[in-house]
Amino acid sequence: MTEDRTALNSAERRNFLKLAGTGSFTAAMVAGAAGTLWSDAAVAQTANEEREREAAAEYVMTIGTEYVLTADRSYPLMQLDLKENIQNTSGGKVYVKLASGGQLGVGGELVQKVQSGTIQAAQHSLSNFAPFASAIDLINLPYFCGSNQKFTNLVASDAWKEEVHPKVEASGFKPLLYIVIDPRVVAVRKGGEGAVMAPSDLQGVKFRVPGSQMLQQYYRMVGANPTPVAWGETPSAIQQGVADALDPSVGALYVFGFKDMLSHITFTQAVPDSQMYSVNLQWYESLPDDVKAALDFAAEITTQQNLAKVPAARAFAQAELEKAGVEFHSLSEDELAAWEEAGGYQRSEWDQFKTELAGSMEAFQRLEEAANTQGRLYVNDA
Repeated sequence: MTEDRTALNSAERRNFLKLAGTGSFTAAMVAGAAGTLWSDAAVAQTANEEREREAAAEYVMTIGTEYVLTADRSYPLMQLDLKENIQNTSGGKVYVKLASGGQLGVGGELVQKVQSGTIQAAQHSLSNFAPFASAIDLINLPYFCGSNQKFTNLVASDAWKEEVHPKVEASGFKPLLYIVIDPRVVAVRKGGEGAVMAPSDLQGVKFRVPGSQMLQQYYRMVGANPTPVAWGETPSAIQQGVADALDPSVGALYVFGFKDMLSHITFTQAVPDSQMYSVNLQWYESLPDDVKAALDFAAEITTQQNLAKVPAARAFAQAELEKAGVEFHSLSEDELAAWEEAGGYQRSEWDQFKTELAGSMEAFQRLEEAANTQGRLYVNDA
């Protein structure tokens, strides 16, 4: 059995390198995600199909992403789905080259490449996008749209598209689609304190935060000691006790290998851990109307596929973390209310952010109403 596995791995590696070496990296990734790299015949078929599609296309669209294609099991970014949907809705006029797994950079690097037109589109977090289009940072207002449903209500609303999208387009981007992952959680490292159920449990806790000023202010308001740590340095910071807790979604904690570092995870539902695909606006506007419509329709299809996959991805990630001994905690309505009272967006400390990012308090109130109004799209909440 070991010899069979070794031979299988050797065949997969040989076929991957063969495809990548001949410039068919997208074909290699597609075959790898489909689990067919072991088969020479299947690999050849995939490579031929990709070559034929690219040769027949009028437009080639490179999409850079941060994650490998197999991450979708716990982190539903829908990379292959989006590729297929764009190619099919455009009737083959657009061929999508996927540059996945951080090949072209991560975070702000990808956003910069979209803005400059180096690539046509990219996947990235909304938090990493905010420095390029600050209005997007509204989603980080605590308890404004922390739940999956409120976030979906908001970004699918006319209010969001009319108030926020023009600000994004002014920076040279078209938001193609938003990806729901799940809300951020409070995750405590092994060897740290016990479960965090109330803001009082965070008193003095060294809480790893990204560069977002809003997240830093929020964790300060609920009693923690915000500790900015670059994402790439976070695993070692958690292991060494430089930080005692962190707040990505359950799916992110699993896909980035934190399962053996954590003891407790609490669903506080304060802020979404959401992603998006952005497109270079100049490139998009250069397309014929029918191709633009095809991209928009592909985004709509992929959005609905993403929403349907959220609970399954969460269940897988949570099950894997539980196997590693992590304990999960949901909060009652009263317990959630205590968090919202301590740091929620209704507090006056957030008023400056509301007016600066939305443009006026009236515009923000319109967005607030949208977040709290059930739209036509449904998504499961933890």
